[in-house]
Amino acid sequence: MATSESNEQASGTGRRSVLGAAVLGAGGTVLGLAGTARAAQGAGRGSGRGRGLDSLPVPTVIGHRGASGHRPEHTFGSYQLALDMGADIVEAGDLVPTKDGHLVCRHEPEIGGTTDVAEHPEFAGRRTTKTLDGVQVTGWFTEDFTLAELKRLRAVERIPANRPHNTLYNGRWEIPTFEEVLRWQDEQTRGRGKQVWIYPELKHPTYFRKLGLGLEERVAKVLRRHGKDRRNSPVILQSFEPTAVERMSRLVGNPLVVLLDAAGTRPWDFTEAGDPRTVDDLITPRGLKEIASYAQGIGPTLNLIIPRDSEGRLTEPTTLVRDAHRAGLVLHPYTMRNENPFLPAEFRKGSDPDAYGDVFGAYRAYFATGIDGVFTDQPDTGLLAREDFVNR
Repeated sequence: MATSESNEQASGTGRRSVLGAAVLGAGGTVLGLAGTARAAQGAGRGSGRGRGLDSLPVPTVIGHRGASGHRPEHTFGSYQLALDMGADIVEAGDLVPTKDGHLVCRHEPEIGGTTDVAEHPEFAGRRTTKTLDGVQVTGWFTEDFTLAELKRLRAVERIPANRPHNTLYNGRWEIPTFEEVLRWQDEQTRGRGKQVWIYPELKHPTYFRKLGLGLEERVAKVLRRHGKDRRNSPVILQSFEPTAVERMSRLVGNPLVVLLDAAGTRPWDFTEAGDPRTVDDLITPRGLKEIASYAQGIGPTLNLIIPRDSEGRLTEPTTLVRDAHRAGLVLHPYTMRNENPFLPAEFRKGSDPDAYGDVFGAYRAYFATGIDGVFTDQPDTGLLAREDFVNR
């Protein structure tokens, strides 16, 4: 997930710290209940009840692209580790289509940075430059490959400068399909004796619709085939394009979330449609009320919850948490990461870009705003922070 994270590489390949006995760096998210449902939990925070979203603990830890700080993202190795670490939900699937219409799990349609495609001479001629949401991107794109061709590739670490340890796992896993993820979800649910949740994202819906590879209908069809298209189904769908989320609300009953990029940015579907509104408009009470008419939650970037100053330090929280809850929306910002470059300046430790800072201090600051949860790249630290926060 996360448009603002598409080019999130920071420099440095030095040592990597160890927290406890684990090498940290998985993906996670936290999701909770909003409005009256959230208030009704009261002292019961951390022990969700009921069905659907109501069955999730508060806050809910969601593995961001799996355990992406420990394994190459969007692989079954990453997904599996996220569950082993205790994640309540796994963001299994940034969904993009293949040339022959299958849905696969990649952070972006350009796969030069997440697979070994460059090492395949037979695909050298597929390298090209395209305009993706107004930006020129050069590389290899999933829509130019059949599923059979993509299955010949293997996943690699996307940000090796920050996560050199993950490169040890380069080449171990293939690209999963959405169908495979849904079957994996069922297998894990049976094997673990509890319901496993997943949290797919529809990537660049407007871009793919113009190519004749519309995502919404394909996602809905696959979910219906697996009987996971209902209100209480353990599959939450998300997208940075509000019109795509609204379209999904007419196709399936699943919980839906509108992702929100940085202040002042405009969703690409709005740009294409000539809609002048930006994220700033969507996070007003009026904008949130509109979102609540077709979705159950929002996923804002952390800076919309607590902005940072010019030195990267946290300032005063905004009113977004309060306003979203008043609209009855679940709210779970993204993305909490342990590594120094991704943390607010006051929570970094030293100058080593690969070292882990005081992620627990950062958690406490964000949890204190009343957020229902947060995407985190380290599910284990998210669980520890949750335990500390709800029991203090």
